[in-house]
Amino acid sequence: MSGVMLNNGRGPDRVRTLVVGAGAVGGYFGGRLLEINRDVTFLVRARRAAELATHGLRIRSRFGDATLANPATVLAESLRDPFDLVLLSCKAYDLESAITSFAPAVGPDTVILPLLNGMRHLEILNDRFGRERVMGGQCLIAAALTSGEIIHLNDTHELSFGEQNGALSERINAIATLMEGVRFKAHASPEILQEMWEKWVFLATLAGSTCLMRAAIGDICASPGGTDFIVGLLEECRSIAAAAGYPMRETQLKRARDMLTAKGVTLTASMLRDVERNAPIEADQIIGDLLGREKEGLSQGKLSLLSLAYTHLKAYEARRVRTLPT
Repeated sequence: MSGVMLNNGRGPDRVRTLVVGAGAVGGYFGGRLLEINRDVTFLVRARRAAELATHGLRIRSRFGDATLANPATVLAESLRDPFDLVLLSCKAYDLESAITSFAPAVGPDTVILPLLNGMRHLEILNDRFGRERVMGGQCLIAAALTSGEIIHLNDTHELSFGEQNGALSERINAIATLMEGVRFKAHASPEILQEMWEKWVFLATLAGSTCLMRAAIGDICASPGGTDFIVGLLEECRSIAAAAGYPMRETQLKRARDMLTAKGVTLTASMLRDVERNAPIEADQIIGDLLGREKEGLSQGKLSLLSLAYTHLKAYEARRVRTLPT
């Protein structure tokens, strides 16, 4: 799987990186790479390209603000030459259109590093480009694109990457070198699939609970039965991961449980923020796909909390489509 080389041994400042999107996630991590003079180009739509040309890429974060004037951008119709690294940061429901847009940038030696939620995107990318070109990846950050600025909302900004087979390959070392000195935490992982599953369990619990209750974690836990509800949903999600061969490690399970049952915190899922602004959501990719991997009999024939959360989100989607302006 690690047969595709990255940049053929040239220095990190000469690794040509294409960041798909310059929104909250792609703009933040791509901007931080650009901040240390890495060769970064953003694949964006015309409106975002004009905005970046006029106002620059602007990041507001407790770890340091940045305004990067006139970052390099490219439109899909102008994309011709292959890049060394494609950093894929789109929403999971936009994956198919994103693939169409960045496909011309994928050459025989290109490495694709996706930062999407869930696991289904890996299967899609493997089928489309070949498993040897696709790495596992994940990021932990809460950020939003507001009035053209990327606002970092929490104190976490981590990015993990690794080969799907766990090998610590030369190209893993090349990406680690590329990210040396950057203002986020970068981690080369020999267990990236395990980490992706653990994030998925946490995120499905967080999204399912805060969207179903339309409230922050602290508000849910302050309500009668709220903590038991969250713990029960976490257990369902954890059980599905374990049945799929990725049981949560005890340290990660404790961390998830502590974060999801902390009293007084204002933690919500970005999916809830999307619901509150009547935006598209990743219901199928975060909740539905996990539910679809449930082994027969896991919920013992009962309506599970996860399925209830999924029904709620699909009802939101149906109402949203019905009420959109024609």
